[in-house]
Amino acid sequence: MFREMRRMKQELPKEEAIAVLESCSNGVLAVAGDDGYPYAVPMSYVYDDGRLIFHCAVEGHKLDAIRRDDRVSFCVVDREEVVPEKFSTIFRSVIVFGRAKIVDDESERRRMLEGINAKYAPGLESQGNMEIERNWNRVTLIEVRIEHMTGKIDLATMIERARAAREAAGEECPPKKA
Repeated sequence: MFREMRRMKQELPKEEAIAVLESCSNGVLAVAGDDGYPYAVPMSYVYDDGRLIFHCAVEGHKLDAIRRDDRVSFCVVDREEVVPEKFSTIFRSVIVFGRAKIVDDESERRRMLEGINAKYAPGLESQGNMEIERNWNRVTLIEVRIEHMTGKIDLATMIERARAAREAAGEECPPKKA
């Protein structure tokens, strides 16, 4: 159902891909938009045990698209550095695919909003709870259960990691290229 990565050697281990999702604060959510056009929107989120949590307004393009087709993808990039002299980029990214669900259960909505507050406003639980109460009827919670996830690093980092692993194992390594 989901494609394999073409450059398998650059694939991140699952644990590292999850660590990227846990550490990043925003990414781009892609949905099937109007008239068949993709609609991709930057979103803050929380990763929670195999799912992504988003909050948004109670109506809009994104929600209309999710109600029509719950299949989504989400991309985060936690490292990106252009290296002009090598005509390359150093990067680390994760893409997930899953199905979005609008959350109606009030206790689950509260837990999700508290999780968002804990990530983005640590130490401000009291103020966060007041904000939740003030905006309760003006916020929608979306849960995306991750069905497929891939992470990828740039070729230079992959080669350097392989070199370090060989050196740690006591293996002889060819000299680094300049």
